[in-house]
Amino acid sequence: MSFDPTSPDLRRRRFRPIPVRLLVPNMITLLAICAGLTAIRLSTEGRMELAVAAIVLAAFLDGIDGRIARMIKGQSKFGAELDSLADFVNFGVAPGLMLYFWQLHELHDGGWIAAMMYAISGGLRLARFNASIDDPTKPPFAANFFTGVPAPLGAITVLLPVYLAFLDLPKPPALVTAFYTLLIAFLMVSRLPVFSGKTTRMRVSPELVLPVFAAVVFFVALIVVYPWHILSAVSILYMLSLPFGWRLYRQQAAKHAATLAGAAATPQSPSSSAPTFAPAGAPPAEQEQRPPERLH
Repeated sequence: MSFDPTSPDLRRRRFRPIPVRLLVPNMITLLAICAGLTAIRLSTEGRMELAVAAIVLAAFLDGIDGRIARMIKGQSKFGAELDSLADFVNFGVAPGLMLYFWQLHELHDGGWIAAMMYAISGGLRLARFNASIDDPTKPPFAANFFTGVPAPLGAITVLLPVYLAFLDLPKPPALVTAFYTLLIAFLMVSRLPVFSGKTTRMRVSPELVLPVFAAVVFFVALIVVYPWHILSAVSILYMLSLPFGWRLYRQQAAKHAATLAGAAATPQSPSSSAPTFAPAGAPPAEQEQRPPERLH
């Protein structure tokens, strides 16, 4: 049988062209993967300042690719899977290897175990997140909370010993860095509710638009001029805020349980009871209760 490229069946099997709007978020995700892989290389060369900058860039790209995809309606299953792969590489593998090349290698096998446990915890956390996206049993208020520390913030926080070393503070012992790495790994795979604010709608009044722009520019300038101070402060403040997120979750869970209990205890009104239907041809209830008339 000869091959005919003009066959109608072959034309029908060709894939349709892919819109450009579906490619833009995936290109941003690929750039984030490149940043994470570059961070690993820079750490092996001892250039930790640039390696940390690459991880921060990857976290920034991870934060905007999903929003851009929703803005231009470019979501796709391929993009979701690629984003999970990028998060595992950028915020699981890369920070673990960076800490190992920076200091954990002094503990030999113990340091490698700590770095490996962090990377595996990042992968497990992402797998659990993907598996629980469509959980029908999740209460409505739970959409404002992560389960465990999210991978990007875990990557930023776990590098706190590196930031403190760049501030000319005494370098912590390798054993302390290993225990801190394992602590962040545990927080990532834990069931700790972490406030996310995803569904919180924030609006800015017209008179505050310019001050908000100025505050954002000022914050970016602080990161550029004082990167280690800002990253250290953000990491410490984020760790201190975790108990408040847990407390807020408990309060909303108690309020939700009280609402459900009140709805279950409310008696149903008679009008809401289910009507009874008589079979076809049956006389009404009033007529069934009357005595039969005499025949004349």
